[in-house]
Amino acid sequence: MAVLKLRGAVKARIAAAALIAGSVLVGASAQAADDLRVRFSWKNKGEYGHMYFADAKGIYKKHGLNVRMGEGAGSQAALGALIQGQEDVVIMPAIFALSAIQAGMPVRIIAIHHPRTPVVLISHPEKPIAKPSDLEGKTVAHAVGETGTSYLDTFCKINKVDCSKVRRVTMNAQARVQSFLEGKVDTVSVYRTNDLPIVEQRTKKEFPVLDLAEHGLIAPGLSVVAADSKIKSNPDVLKRYLAALGEAIKATKADPAAAAQAMKDAWPGGPDVKIIEAQVKATMDAVPEREGKPIGWIDEAELKAALELVATEEKFGKPKAPSAYYTNELLSR
Repeated sequence: MAVLKLRGAVKARIAAAALIAGSVLVGASAQAADDLRVRFSWKNKGEYGHMYFADAKGIYKKHGLNVRMGEGAGSQAALGALIQGQEDVVIMPAIFALSAIQAGMPVRIIAIHHPRTPVVLISHPEKPIAKPSDLEGKTVAHAVGETGTSYLDTFCKINKVDCSKVRRVTMNAQARVQSFLEGKVDTVSVYRTNDLPIVEQRTKKEFPVLDLAEHGLIAPGLSVVAADSKIKSNPDVLKRYLAALGEAIKATKADPAAAAQAMKDAWPGGPDVKIIEAQVKATMDAVPEREGKPIGWIDEAELKAALELVATEEKFGKPKAPSAYYTNELLSR
C-alpha cells in the first residue's frame, strides 16, 4: 500500500512539473516577438514621434513586434541598406522612392502617410513671398534632392511664374537655413514637421509662408518602403507593423504632447519638448483619415499625379504602371 502511495505521489509530481514546464513554454511563446529593423531616411525629428510613442505605449509589443529604429543619412543610403538586407523597412519621402523604383530598385511603397508633403517656402518679413509670382527677382536656397526646390521649374510652370527670373543658389543641405537667416538668400524651403518650429523658436519670429501644396506642387512625403523580397517572404510582419503605425497615429492625434514626450525620452540630445510637440502636431495634421480606408492607404490617382510630377525630371523617363511602385495589400481594412 505504501509503495502504491509513493508511486502515486511521484506521478503527481511528474504531472505537476510537466504542467509547469508547459505553462512556461506557452508563456515564452506568447511573449516572443518578431524583430523588425526600421531605418529613417534622416536624423531624428518630431515627424517620427508617433513611432516612438508606439514603442512607449506598448503598441509594437501588442502587435507581436520588437522594433529597432535608427536614424539615417539620406534616402539613397537608407534604400541601399534596405536592398542589402541590413534593414527591413525605410521611412522616407515617397517622391524619392518613386524615382528609385523607376531606376530599377526592387522596392515598393507599402503606405503613404503624407499624400501632400507639408513643405513651405519661408521668406523675410521685409521681402515677403506671399504668392508664387513674388518669387520673381528672388534668390532661393537649393540642395540636390531637396523636395521644396527640386521641382521649382514645374512649380513655376503651374503658377505661370517666369523661372528665369528666380535665381537658385545651390549649397549643402545643412547650410540652407543658416544662409537664409544670415540674409544670403531670400527664401528657403522648410518642413512644417521639422525645420519651421525650430527656426521660429530660435529667432522668436514668424516668417511669411508660401505653402507649395496649396499652389499645386503636390509631392507625396512620409511613407513606408520595403524590399520586394521582404514583401513576398514575410508579409505578415509588415502587415502588423503597418497596423501598429495606424494605431500609433490615432493615439498621437489624440495626445500629441504625450507622443512628443515619448520622442524626447528617446532623444536626449533633441530640442525642447515644445518644439518636438509642434513638429508632432504638424505631422499629424498632414496625415489624412480616409473614410472606409486604413491609415496609410495609397490613392492611385494621387500616385499618378506624383509620377507626372517626377516625370518632369529629364532623367526619369516614361513612368511604369502604377502597381510597380506601390501596394495596398499589406494595409488592414
